[in-house]
Amino acid sequence: MKKQILFIHSAGPQGEHEGSSDFIVYLQDKLNAEYNLIIPEMPNPENPEYTAWKEQLNKEFAALEGEVILIGHSLGGSVLLKYLSEEDCQVKISSLHSVAAPYWGKNGFWESEEFTLSENFVAMLPPIPQVFFYHSRDDEVVSFDHFKDYTKKLLTATPRAIESRGHLFYNGLPELVNDIKGL
Repeated sequence: MKKQILFIHSAGPQGEHEGSSDFIVYLQDKLNAEYNLIIPEMPNPENPEYTAWKEQLNKEFAALEGEVILIGHSLGGSVLLKYLSEEDCQVKISSLHSVAAPYWGKNGFWESEEFTLSENFVAMLPPIPQVFFYHSRDDEVVSFDHFKDYTKKLLTATPRAIESRGHLFYNGLPELVNDIKGL
């Protein structure tokens, strides 16, 4: 039986060559033979609301059987962390991979109470054997400082600072694929 991966996409348009679409195509190419990729359409990605995304995650987690690998890209990464730290998730998570996630609550554009993590969110996370953070140093959408904020909070996480891949990872993320295959 294939291992299952739940991928939560970014905010914004998700059409061809938009948002997480090229990243998803890359992951499907590199992982589909060995893994069952579950890629739900999250509600209203161009004007996301945490409550609606939480409701969709409730449905997705309820439909899973057995262990799951979680991948969240951009908003998807921060929403997964918020959801896991606030909800009673009964699914066994083998690893969490957060890619280019904004750390909500920073001054300016990234201030949004609905997406902001609680101060003690790390203590509220369920047991997750391995957590990885990936972020490109040249990300022009979510600055590299967000990556630093997450890795300061989750000291047991594996940080992967990436060179020259921007925010959308059009050319893929072999580090992520290698980490998943190495589990």
